[in-house]
Amino acid sequence: MAIDFETYDEDNIFAKILRGELPNTTVFEDDHVLAFHDIVPAAPVHVLVIPKGRYIAQDDFHRDASDAEIIAFWRAVGHICRELGVTDEGHRLIANQGTKSGQVVPHFHVHILAGKNLGPLLAS
Repeated sequence: MAIDFETYDEDNIFAKILRGELPNTTVFEDDHVLAFHDIVPAAPVHVLVIPKGRYIAQDDFHRDASDAEIIAFWRAVGHICRELGVTDEGHRLIANQGTKSGQVVPHFHVHILAGKNLGPLLAS
């Protein structure tokens, strides 16, 4: 499924989570950010961090979000990593944009992965 980078999909799974239509296991929430455990974790620690605004990918988030939203988002990522205890052992942040990168949900988000050796960034 190709992601339309021009029009925000109000029916994407993260939009439904933000509206309270689908459950999640919340790790962190403030006025601009929601973070929750991934339902199909790729590592022992796998948390998704999403802005509450209607942003499809990193491009429109960094272009269109307010300074307050951007600052709150990245501070939340750092706070969550510290709260999860993964700053010293190591962790990986992943933000995909587009289908070729593996973006599945058309709502900007960052994966926090940790808890095991994550290996090389890309497999050959």
